[in-house]
Amino acid sequence: MKIKVGFGFDVHQLKDNHPFFVGGVNLEHHKGAFGHSDADVLLHAICDALLGASNLRDIGFHFKNTDPQWKGISSIVLLKETVKLIREKGWEIGNIDAMLCLEAPKINPHIPQMQENIAKAIDISIEDISIKATTNEQMGFVGREEGVVAYAVCLIEKKLL
Repeated sequence: MKIKVGFGFDVHQLKDNHPFFVGGVNLEHHKGAFGHSDADVLLHAICDALLGASNLRDIGFHFKNTDPQWKGISSIVLLKETVKLIREKGWEIGNIDAMLCLEAPKINPHIPQMQENIAKAIDISIEDISIKATTNEQMGFVGREEGVVAYAVCLIEKKLL
């Protein structure tokens, strides 16, 4: 068996009175992430980790922010497409570990739903998806609630013949 790890990072600007999707959950908050798609920072970081591990470049290469096809699209769709790409190369997902960094809203109550959304989209066990959250202790652009950041690592595996 061959295994690889991947690392993903994403950041989005927060804007007043804008939807805030994280892990496929629409969070109630006075600000939301802004981007070409639904700007789901968590799912974008996971996509980049998976694409990187399988040597398929990055999310921007596959889902260009200048392509009207992806305008406003749910990042769950982008995640499903990403998994399709890596499975075409013979890879399966071992696990995903992700970290969100934002001041508000509180993420902990939403983690089970985020795990369920991701598990369903990519057909792996919830037990193989870890999501954590932290603040930036009111420092920098995250601390001023100007943006949100997500990091993700993954392990993928391929059976060798």
